[in-house]
Amino acid sequence: MRSDLIFGALAHVTNRYQLCQLASKATRKLHKPNTRLQDTTNDVLVRFHEASPVGNAVTASEQPTIQQRRAA
Repeated sequence: MRSDLIFGALAHVTNRYQLCQLASKATRKLHKPNTRLQDTTNDVLVRFHEASPVGNAVTASEQPTIQQRRAA
């Protein structure tokens, strides 16, 4: 059921408006001709449940390394 997929995706994206915007953009990019749009949307929500769709996924351990590169 799609509501279960939405609540699963909210684990990584807490803002519902942002989730809607990200899901619509991803659905447009991943949609294949001759397939149902609903299936593509469900696939996007499953992907959002498995991994964070937000692009700023820099971990705390990588942060000092990036700052050291900038200083050099």
